[in-house]
Amino acid sequence: MPSLVTVRYEQHPRGRIAFVAVENQQKLNSLSSQVMGEFTDLFYGLAADLALRAVVLTGAGDKAFIGGANIDEMAAVKSPAQGRAFIQKVHACCQAIRDTPVPVIAAINGWCLGAGLEVAAACDMRLAADTAQFGMPEVKLGIPSVVEAALLPSLIGWGRTRRILMTGETFGAAEALAWGLVEEVHSPALLFAAVEDLLDKLLEAEPRAVQIQKALIRAWEDLPLTAAIAAGVDAFEDAWTTDEPKDAMAAFLAARAAAKRG
Repeated sequence: MPSLVTVRYEQHPRGRIAFVAVENQQKLNSLSSQVMGEFTDLFYGLAADLALRAVVLTGAGDKAFIGGANIDEMAAVKSPAQGRAFIQKVHACCQAIRDTPVPVIAAINGWCLGAGLEVAAACDMRLAADTAQFGMPEVKLGIPSVVEAALLPSLIGWGRTRRILMTGETFGAAEALAWGLVEEVHSPALLFAAVEDLLDKLLEAEPRAVQIQKALIRAWEDLPLTAAIAAGVDAFEDAWTTDEPKDAMAAFLAARAAAKRG
């Protein structure tokens, strides 16, 4: 059986980039149990790649990023326990993204619904095509929006979160940008050029510093203010356990001195 989640790599001078695609176009790249199992395994494999600098996640084709969880499987759920088992697979996909130590960029190239929006919210950054459509339609199917939908209030606020979760309505890329759900919107033809531009910026930063920063941001999501500040002190101390700060600052100072001489 062909894989429904694929990865290809690009090698840059400062590290490797993984491009992951959900390959389930006939079902709008929906998350079936097979897709979710492959997805989780692949992301935890990427997390172990010490040369990796970033991951780009998208959906195959030009119609959908991830069109939601597989409705045929959900319709076959016969008990609360089966429902729990299914939704834990969705959560596992989101958790695998959040546990990946390097930045994960969502390139949202089409429909981004339900579990797909939860996956996008779990990513560190989101760029979208101007044709993308978003929504959390679960209430129209008799179920609540759950798991990483809990990330939405921090992205778009409680009012908008309540509206889209309680109405199930869809909204476009312009609204997603204005609300802060995505950071950039581009024409479909330029979406991946914009992703490459963002990757260039990420690769200019020091790799271990970026990983420490991602881990700290994750901690900030769960900590009260005083503890979050203390965690930042710990992270700053941790940065000095390698030569990365010393080397990076020496290079910066040398470049500044050369610019002054020039």
